[in-house]
Parts: sequence; structure tokens; C-alpha cells
Amino acid sequence: MLSFKILLLLSVANGAPIILHKLLDRRFDWPVDFGWVWLGRQPVLGPSKTWRGIAGALLASTAAAYLLGMGSLIGLVAGALAMAGDLFSSFVKRRLGIPSSGMALGLDQIPEALFPLLWLKAGLHLSYFHVLWLAAAFFVMELAISRVLYRLNIRKQPY
Repeated sequence: MLSFKILLLLSVANGAPIILHKLLDRRFDWPVDFGWVWLGRQPVLGPSKTWRGIAGALLASTAAAYLLGMGSLIGLVAGALAMAGDLFSSFVKRRLGIPSSGMALGLDQIPEALFPLLWLKAGLHLSYFHVLWLAAAFFVMELAISRVLYRLNIRKQPY
């Protein structure tokens, strides 16, 4: 049951920005990197990483953790770390020349799960094996959910 709750929490944190984008389109989508470029070449993060998405992820993960009986603080920190992982992925992808919303299998899924899982490891007494298993499960689950969101016309790409 704990594994299910953790996977649901990670899904809520990572899915909230996508849902908000669908609901609000371009309203309130101020880019986290303010449109800056790295050494004059690529964007630091890109236009799809917004303050609205981060705020939505923090609010949604906090509420989800509370409703799952895990505590609001766990949701807030897990959401923040999921977003940190997502920002890290975007930063690396831009350095590799992958455009915003471009696919990088593994890099798009693992940090946004692994960052919060490593923090949850201590607080929830998870083993490293459990952390790795949950990261792998999130990887597979996120790819499947992305395809469903694409078919529902919520995501622009099926990944």
C-alpha cells in the first residue's frame, strides 16, 4: 500500500503542471528561466518550465499527501524535489541540444522520481532496493500515463 501511495504522489506532482497547462493554456505560464539562454546558445530550461507548473505541483502534491494520510509536509517536499528533478532534466536536455518538450528516454522520468524517492527513503524507512524499484515502476507508469494523456488530447506528445 505504501508503494502505491508513493507512486500516486509522484504522479500527482509530475502531472499537475500538464493538467494546468491544458486548463489554463498560456495564462500565468511565466518561464522559470525568464527566457535566459546559457552561454548565448540554448535556453537555460525552456518555455515549458513555468512558475505556474511548479506552484501547481507543490499544491497538488501537498493536498494528495494529506489525503493519502502521508502528511502535508511529505507532499510539499516530495513535490518540490520532483520539480527539482524535472528542472534538472530540462537543464541537461538543453545542454545536449534536445529542444523543449523533446524526448530523452530515462532522463525525462528518472530524476523527477529519484530526487523525491531518495529523500523519502529516510523518512519512510525505504531500502535502496525499494527506491530503485519505485523509480523503475514510475518510469514504466509515466510512459503509459503519457500515452493515455496524449490520446485524451491533454499532452501534445505521446511521451
